[in-house]
Formats: sequence, structure tokens, C-alpha cells
Amino acid sequence: MAKYKAPLHPDAPLLLNDHRRPVTRRELISQGFKAGVGTVIGGSLMNMLANPIAFGALSADLALARTDCGIASQGAGKIPFICFDLSGGANLVGSNVLVGQKGGQLDLLSAAGYNKQGLPVDMTPASSTTNFVNQSLGLAFHSDSALLRGITAKINPITATKTNGAVIAARSENDTANNPHNPMYGINKAGADGSLLTLIGSRNSDSGGNSMSPASMINLEVRPTKIDNPNDVTGLVDVGDLVSLMTQSDTVSVMESIYRISDQKLNYVAPGTSVSRDADLKKLMRCGYVKSADLADRFGNPSAINPAADPDIVGGTGIFTQAEFDSDGEFRKAASVMKLVVNGYAGAGTIQMGGFDYHTGDRSTGEQRDERAGKCIGACLEYAARKGMPIMIYVFSDGSVFSNGMMDNSVMGRGKGVWTGDDQQTASAFFLVYNPTRRAVLMDGTSSDPLTITAAQKVHQQIGYMRASGDVETASSPAGNNVNLLVETVILNYMALHNQQGQFKILFPGSGLGSSTMLDKLTAFQPICNGVISPPLPLV
Repeated sequence: MAKYKAPLHPDAPLLLNDHRRPVTRRELISQGFKAGVGTVIGGSLMNMLANPIAFGALSADLALARTDCGIASQGAGKIPFICFDLSGGANLVGSNVLVGQKGGQLDLLSAAGYNKQGLPVDMTPASSTTNFVNQSLGLAFHSDSALLRGITAKINPITATKTNGAVIAARSENDTANNPHNPMYGINKAGADGSLLTLIGSRNSDSGGNSMSPASMINLEVRPTKIDNPNDVTGLVDVGDLVSLMTQSDTVSVMESIYRISDQKLNYVAPGTSVSRDADLKKLMRCGYVKSADLADRFGNPSAINPAADPDIVGGTGIFTQAEFDSDGEFRKAASVMKLVVNGYAGAGTIQMGGFDYHTGDRSTGEQRDERAGKCIGACLEYAARKGMPIMIYVFSDGSVFSNGMMDNSVMGRGKGVWTGDDQQTASAFFLVYNPTRRAVLMDGTSSDPLTITAAQKVHQQIGYMRASGDVETASSPAGNNVNLLVETVILNYMALHNQQGQFKILFPGSGLGSSTMLDKLTAFQPICNGVISPPLPLV
């Protein structure tokens, strides 16, 4: 008789017999031995001449000065972008998102192919007894997907009807941080920016996560700021002691008065001084005072950006219950990143979650971790919905896993295949798009209903494809066997949502994605906005 061991707690480290003892930071994170911590240093009253970038509104007479000083009003007006870096080689397809052959997601694999991806014969999408296909999010998931369970646990059914997605069949190396998976620098190059920060990530690395960014895209001037808990968020802004000594409005008035007095004095040009240099110095000093006033006006009360104080995130009507938020660091991490990105404080963010190297001789451990990741993904979708904002969420992992057909019939194992070991051939990535007005429409058609989309649309919902054996057909798209091109494909799709795919070759002249015809094939959705959004107004 088979003896089933108890599943591991979602935060328990993974002791894997087929791996060496974890030594490097990457190995410790992938196997769940190490979690991220962060420190953000605030300023003081002496920071009045520093260069904080914030958003909000000064009094009417200083509105022009704010514009002149480059103080953003709502990020860069681009669609918020969050990527999930599931470190260790997570199972993303087959028993989560469905990937099929040339005809799209429902051009089904063989029974052996699904078995390799963890599904017994009686649970494959081809089963004659039960329909195991769920298209409530537009993108087809296995109906018993742990990721889907997590997502739907956190979103309103109406949010689901305005969500769509696409999957990219693409292999990547197992258990390595050297996969250049992270697209955030490219997303920034495509225009994403924040009014407080440009990029954020839950890990202190050049990418903000575990996997690297493509070397050609890295711009250390916008290196992600480390954010993984509410204290990191509130610690970003410190207006010193003035707010504690007087009211917030009085503080703003004092700073505005300083600006006016200084502006009058600076209007005097000293004899023999270069006019252009004098003008530059004047502007620098003026803007220091203006931005300090702007900072106090918008963030004099740190709770304005505190995810723990946002009723849409935590509490009675919040996405997370207070108990969930207090007990689970992954939920606090997701809440912190989504708070900054969805509200335009940051242009894009990475949420790195560890412990996905879960071939532990059972299925239940992986199911629990996938479901928790799904809840974090769902939280981001639902928060965007509550704020009336669109969002693009990209999910990837370094490699993947396979099953040898042994079943885990425990309650949490759900009668699915035990994860036996690593397998880069079963890897893929996917992204979801939420649009406040209507579900995003796939290219080459007009239907947004997954039950009525055309054959031409189906091949846009799945970029590339798998062989019947359950392995990625590496020649099916440029991204199939090249992680750098996978990143480019994601950026192309982000730009296409803004109707700016025509600028892709200009911004990335060295791209390996091919001709304009190939770019069209690699694009999933028709635009949901024309270049720039004006939140919280609905999109067209």
C-alpha cells in the first residue's frame, strides 16, 4: 500500500534528495530556506533641497511651477505592470494553464503528454467524463488548477469577465538565476514610470527578483528599489519634523512661502554671471523647494501610501482579511508592490516568491504553493479593478517539473501526478490583462468570448505550441528556445496594449523577433488604450 506523507507548510524549506545542500542565495530562495528582507532609508527636514519625485496637487498659483519642475501627476500614464518570479521551476502549464498543439490551447496533447504534466487520464482535458477546461478568465486553465483556485478566491466574478490572457510556450533552464527572464527594464524603456519610483522589486537585485534581466536592457539608473512589506513602502517618504509640529496644510503653506521668497531673490542676476548658467541654478533651487512642498502636500501623512491602511487591501471589505495579512509575508509583499504600481507611484514591479522547486515526492506541497501564488496574482487583478485601472501581470519561472505517473491521492494531492524532478521542456510563461471597460480582444477577430473566438484568434492566445508529448516545440516561435526573445515578446505585447507596437523596432533595434509579419503573429491582444491612460477614467 502506498504511504502518503503529510504535505509541507507553504513556507517550509524543501529538502530534495536529488539536489546538493543549498549554498548560494539562489538555491536557498528556490528551496524556500531564505526569504527577502528590505531596508529603505528616509530623509529629514534637510532634504528640502533634495530631489524627491512625488505626485499630487499644489495650490493653484504653484501648479505651473510644479509642471516646470517635472513633477509627475500619475506616473507616466502607462498600464501598470507586475511580474511574478516563481523561483525554483514551478509547474505553470498542463495542470494549470493549458498549452496545446498548433491549433491553440484546446488542440489537445496526448494522454502521455498530460501525464508528464501531472494529469492522470481521467483528469485530462480530453476526459470523456468531466469537462476539465475553465475559461472564466478568457485564458483556458485546467478546471482543477491550483493557480486558478487562488486567483478566483481573490477576485470578484465581474473582474473575471474583464480579464483575458495568453500563454507563451517557451523552455528555460532549470533552477538557475541566469535565465534573463525579467522584462522590467524593457517595460520602462517602453514608457512605464512612476511618480515616486520608476521600478520596484521584492528582492535586492538588479532585476528586483531572482531571474536576471537581459543584459542589453539593464539601465542601472532605474535599478529597482527593494519593496517587500508595508514598512518599506511607508519608509519611502519622510517629510521630516514639520508635519509633527504643525498641520499638514500649514506645512505646505510654509514651504510654498519659502519658494516665493526664494524665487524673488533668485530673479536677480549678478553682474558678470552667465545667464544660461544662472537660469539653470535658479531652476534647480526653485524646484528643490517646490518638490519639498509637493512632497509634504501629498505624503505628509504616510498612511496615504500604506497598504496596511488601505481598506481595499486589508480588513472587512479588503482583498485580504486582517488575519491573512498579519500571518503571511507573501500577502504583505504582494500588497506592497501592487499598492505602489497600481496607483502610479511606481511604473512596474516584480514580486519574487521562493520555494517552487517542489518535486518533493508528493503533489500536495506544490498544490499549496501554486494556490498561494494564485491568491497573490488574483489580489493584484482585483486591486486594479477596485481602482478602475488596467493592469498586465506576467508570470514566469526558471524551468519546470515533470511527473512519472505516480499519483498522490491525498486530499491536498487531489489525485494528480507526483512531481518527480526538473524538466525544462515542460516550461512556459503566461500573462493576464485586466481592462476596466471590457475583456481585451484577441488579434484577428472581434469576439472577446472564449467560447466564440475564431480559429485565427486562438493562435494568438497561445504563442508557440507544444508537441503531443507535452514538450515545447522550440521552433514554434522565436521565444520557444530563447529566454531573451521571450522577454522581448512580453514587451511587444505590453506595447501593443497601448497601440504602440509599431515603435517596438525603434526602441529595440537589435531585436531578434523578426519581421513585422512575425511581430503580428507574436501579438496577443488588440489595444486597450491609445498610448496614454488618464486614470481613474475608464479606457476606450
